Amino acid sequence: MNIAVLGGTGLIGSQVVKLLEAAGHDATPLSPSNGVDLLTGEGLDGALKGADVVVNLTNSPTFDDASPAFFQTSMDNMLVAAKREGVGHAVILSIVGVDQVPDLAYYRAKVLQEKILEAGPVPYSIVRATQFFEFMPSVLSWTSDENTVRLPATPVQPIASADISKAVAEVSAGKPLNGIRNVGGPEVFTLDELGRIVLEAKGDKRAVVVDNTAGMFAAVQGDVLTAPANAILSTTTFREWLATQK
Repeated sequence: MNIAVLGGTGLIGSQVVKLLEAAGHDATPLSPSNGVDLLTGEGLDGALKGADVVVNLTNSPTFDDASPAFFQTSMDNMLVAAKREGVGHAVILSIVGVDQVPDLAYYRAKVLQEKILEAGPVPYSIVRATQFFEFMPSVLSWTSDENTVRLPATPVQPIASADISKAVAEVSAGKPLNGIRNVGGPEVFTLDELGRIVLEAKGDKRAVVVDNTAGMFAAVQGDVLTAPANAILSTTTFREWLATQK
């Protein structure tokens, strides 16, 4: 199967390409570095010529009010080119619970991306994942100083990027779902609890303080970011992953 992977050089994309190639598929990573620009449409037709599947793993460069425009333009360009070139399956990566956090501009933008795909002319699949393990250092940095790290007690169910990549590769090589597959990690934590685990592993003596107004995830209500009942759960635990990062 010929699979074009937009954003194929990023954290998830590069792993997806390797997994697809290992499974015997012809997977091509596409990015501005090899002449494919989703925002201008440059190089898209040629890149998707002969492709059976297009996987879009590109992301907005910001999490603010500019992000909807990124997804609107990039998805419109991708779907026009995919339809023109006869691509039979389009796949995107989204976020578990994304449609239940209306106060976050970036989450609204991801909902827009999903809706554009669903209304588009190409059979589709959406993989929704919980938060990446790899994202935790960034979350801590948003609301920290030299003495404390402030985090809300938001329930999360994080997952390794390697496990997300496996899910995306599997869906991409299969028949279109014309729906959503949810994937998540094996454990539920509160965000402040995860922060303490990370700091302890690094030997960082700063205190984690629960502050339900701190950072992006303060806008999340309840447990909407944890995996729903129909989700496929991975087996890699956060502490197992963290041990490999030393």
